[in-house]
Amino acid sequence: MSPIFTFIVIVLGLLAIANIIVGVANDAINFMNAAWGSRVARYRTILIVASVGILIGTLTSNGMMEVARSGVFYPENFTFSEVMMLFLGMMLGNVILFNIFNTLGLPTSTTVSMVFGLLGAALAVAGYKTYISPEIGIQDISRYVNSGKAMVIISGILSSVIIAFTTGITLMYLSRIIFSFRYAKMIKRLGALWCGISVTGIIYFALFKGLNNSGLIPADFNAFVHEHTFMFLSLLWLAVSFLLWILQLLQVNIMKLTILSGTFALALAFAGNDLVNFIGVPIAGYDSYEIARAAGNENIYMSALAQPATANFTLLIIAGIVMVITLFLSKEARHVAQTELSLSSQNEEQERFNSTLISRGLVRMALIMNKWYTSYVPARIQQAIDKRFEPLPQEERTDASFDLIRAIVNLTSSAVLISIATSLKLPLSTTYVVFMVSMGSSLADRAWGRESAVYRITGVMTVISGWFLTAFVALLISSVFTLILLIGGWVAVILASGIGIYSVVRSFTFRKVQSV
Repeated sequence: MSPIFTFIVIVLGLLAIANIIVGVANDAINFMNAAWGSRVARYRTILIVASVGILIGTLTSNGMMEVARSGVFYPENFTFSEVMMLFLGMMLGNVILFNIFNTLGLPTSTTVSMVFGLLGAALAVAGYKTYISPEIGIQDISRYVNSGKAMVIISGILSSVIIAFTTGITLMYLSRIIFSFRYAKMIKRLGALWCGISVTGIIYFALFKGLNNSGLIPADFNAFVHEHTFMFLSLLWLAVSFLLWILQLLQVNIMKLTILSGTFALALAFAGNDLVNFIGVPIAGYDSYEIARAAGNENIYMSALAQPATANFTLLIIAGIVMVITLFLSKEARHVAQTELSLSSQNEEQERFNSTLISRGLVRMALIMNKWYTSYVPARIQQAIDKRFEPLPQEERTDASFDLIRAIVNLTSSAVLISIATSLKLPLSTTYVVFMVSMGSSLADRAWGRESAVYRITGVMTVISGWFLTAFVALLISSVFTLILLIGGWVAVILASGIGIYSVVRSFTFRKVQSV
């Protein structure tokens, strides 16, 4: 076995650790912001709850590893050396991409970056093979790359953004009308049933999003639930509501319990489903190395990668520990999270984004629609609705970005939407859903006032445009790195690896200096 491939495996391992660090810093908002934004518990308590979910989730992530091995390209048509260059080029591009977004404090999708990074690297290898092999034409690229996967993900991005935003608006509006900002009395009456709906959605989400690919759920039970979903959810809701009612009688704050349980479930699902985004490619590279070494042939075609992956629980546990350490120590996670919290806060915040012509136009359009609405709805009904949305006076507010009602709406909406998409086998980014639900609920909760709306709309548009740039930039950077590796050989491998690792170390050092 050539030493260069041993070197690549080592570099992939180092990049995997860096990928976990920068990836968790970006994705921590997906499962922590509801609890953090509502100040439901001390920050360390929230971290501990999320960490337990992460550690359990990592042990259930093996079923997702096939995505990195054969989900975007057809490995049986690539040789071992081509696959190793593909994996290294993708990882170098991915780590740099995550660092850029974390430095800017913008959330992005690690799933999209991985898939499009693999797609770009696979296109680069396929294009290179076409260039050096006269018998291979452009029309043959479809033999190497599963381009349909990219189109499915793009459609998932578009639909998830719209559906999540609409769901957040609708559920938050109804919840606030029912409970208002002074919700203590209504929670005593309806809290168990209302929180029961949330916990039911969270449990279903954890089981069939977080553990669906783990093999821990018996196939017969899984099939029964899918065949009798409505009955299963109804019975689960009644059982959970009864238990919460008992706890409420015992003076337990069931709203805080609901939010922490949702944080645990989202963290579990994140680790179980998204760990592949960080270590799936390095593990696939290591497996490729072992396959080629066992065969004693560096030119072997990698059809074995199309076979189901075998769990290496040692690597999964190590990855889980690195994720937990990152969660406790990363300042970038708070930086990224602050973007979402500032855009959804109920309180006056120092706005991070400027006003733009488009945002001002959208605000004017909203004001015109509101004027049309008020001209048709009776004044008595308007007054009744406005009373439910009347915020607490300044002296009664806490330093939380939003209250427990909105935190539960955010968690429940995200969990249920992702559960539905999972059951229908539709692609959905956790980052996109969580962020857009949060933006929709904050808009419905009248957190965007006349003065702040233009700035927050600009912020939302900035984040969304960054999502779409993720796919393009990931594809471009990965394809460029991979072409350089293919053309430059071992010299390019060493230089590109050195540049990639240096950029990561330099980025961490720079942030540390900046935070002093």
